[in-house]
Amino acid sequence: MTRLSIFPLAGAILFPRAQLPLHIFEMRYRALVKDAMARDRRIAMIQPRGEGGGENDRPPLFDIGCVGRIADVEALDDGRFNIVLDGLTRFRMISERDAGTSFRQIDADLTEFADDDFDPEPLAIAMRGGLTDEAKKFANALGYAVDWDGIDGLDDESFVNLCAQVSPFDIAAKQALLEAPTIADRAELLIQFMQFFRMHQQSGGDDRATLQ
Repeated sequence: MTRLSIFPLAGAILFPRAQLPLHIFEMRYRALVKDAMARDRRIAMIQPRGEGGGENDRPPLFDIGCVGRIADVEALDDGRFNIVLDGLTRFRMISERDAGTSFRQIDADLTEFADDDFDPEPLAIAMRGGLTDEAKKFANALGYAVDWDGIDGLDDESFVNLCAQVSPFDIAAKQALLEAPTIADRAELLIQFMQFFRMHQQSGGDDRATLQ
């Protein structure tokens, strides 16, 4: 088992070899960043099972998250931080520790996701094309401006994970994307979710349809 300090944040998911920028303002997470910088620079991202709220709120957590390493940190004059995490590997939470710190700590198993250390197989051409087409329809439906020339230059893993991170899906959908075994599985889920959310929005719903 591995001891991890965690940042539970709804809607924020990190993948191996992806990056996640974060603005740190709560006191407990300022302490988390300082602790990580003094040790191994690692912070584990995991989603709470509810939105949560309040400095002392500790909602239950999903079982699977992703360990990140602080690649860049900007300390602001008022004590806040801007950081960028590099994704390392996913993990499965075993139990939460009674650590006595303001931020939460867990024991986790990283061995289940040993394949995260290796570059994934590229997507089939048809899968990449299908995801690109659906992403364009999705972006147009929601009024998003996207640099598609830049997107076309991304490798498959980067493209899939970027779509998963920035799309305005709910917590359940984000978690399903994180837990997808392969990049191809994640791409297939993305296509399904984009179609679902786009159809919901076009039928008069808001931009935050839920799968829960």
